[in-house]
Amino acid sequence: MCAATPLVFRRLMNEIGSVDAVGVEERVAKYTTRSIKTASKVAGLKLAVSMVDLTTLEGKDTPGKVRALCAKAIRPHDDLDCPAVGAVCVYPSMVPHARAALGDNSPVNIASVATAFPSGQAPLRTRLAEVRAAVAAGADEIDMVINRGAFLAGDYNRVQDEIAAVVEACGDATLKVILETSELETYDHIRAASFLALRVIRPGDFIKTSTGKTGANATLANNQVMLEAIRDHYFATGDAMAMKPAGGIKSAKQALHFLVAVKETLGDAWLNNRRYRFGASSLLNDLLRQLVKMETGAYPAPYAFSEAAGTY
Repeated sequence: MCAATPLVFRRLMNEIGSVDAVGVEERVAKYTTRSIKTASKVAGLKLAVSMVDLTTLEGKDTPGKVRALCAKAIRPHDDLDCPAVGAVCVYPSMVPHARAALGDNSPVNIASVATAFPSGQAPLRTRLAEVRAAVAAGADEIDMVINRGAFLAGDYNRVQDEIAAVVEACGDATLKVILETSELETYDHIRAASFLALRVIRPGDFIKTSTGKTGANATLANNQVMLEAIRDHYFATGDAMAMKPAGGIKSAKQALHFLVAVKETLGDAWLNNRRYRFGASSLLNDLLRQLVKMETGAYPAPYAFSEAAGTY
């Protein structure tokens, strides 16, 4: 951080309160010990399916792969009674192909990463142009990255001004603001960045942990810090914001732990895909495997499920 940052940071933390790191880690450790009965587990697994942003963000993405992803998003499994996922998440160039595959009345939204994802290192006008292009192509949701360099330099006005500009560029599209928690390094920084975003975005917009492109992504602990920021902001303003942990959540067991965190921190009003999502590519298949096991007693192998279209 630059020399001016500690004073600016202390002022913000005096206003919003710092994070008890030990308390957060003790709290999230307890989430992993909760016992979930069979009926509740099935409901939780299906809820998690509905919260998945089924994602492909690779340089080798093709229109065919995106079409297959959309088919799986609408009907994750041919035999299970489970819902469609919340959204498919693709690069802006793939948005038209997703829109063509899903149509205009699909229960599955189209999310697009933008603002020079994942680095955010492009001129603001370029980042805004990318947002507008993605929305014009049919994106229902935009996942933006904040300017982490500006945040770490203590230039909080710039961070907020840029988020506000993206909000305007989104029009009616929902915005998800990616903090990239691993690059923020401390829980206090994560809380501070959360509040900077929460004070600029609209009710129903999201804050999001990660791009999934760094070595460390969503954890129960950084998720908890952000959930508590959403809770405190809600108590102060009455504005209900949404949350998306992304990257590294691969198992159904993990997803259930995250849902326990939501229920115990924000309550049942956040247990839906309008207020909580999982950014994931491989999570959906493990949720389906667990649902098959709950229904049939047989635990299918991972290779029995496709990466994209159809079912096993």
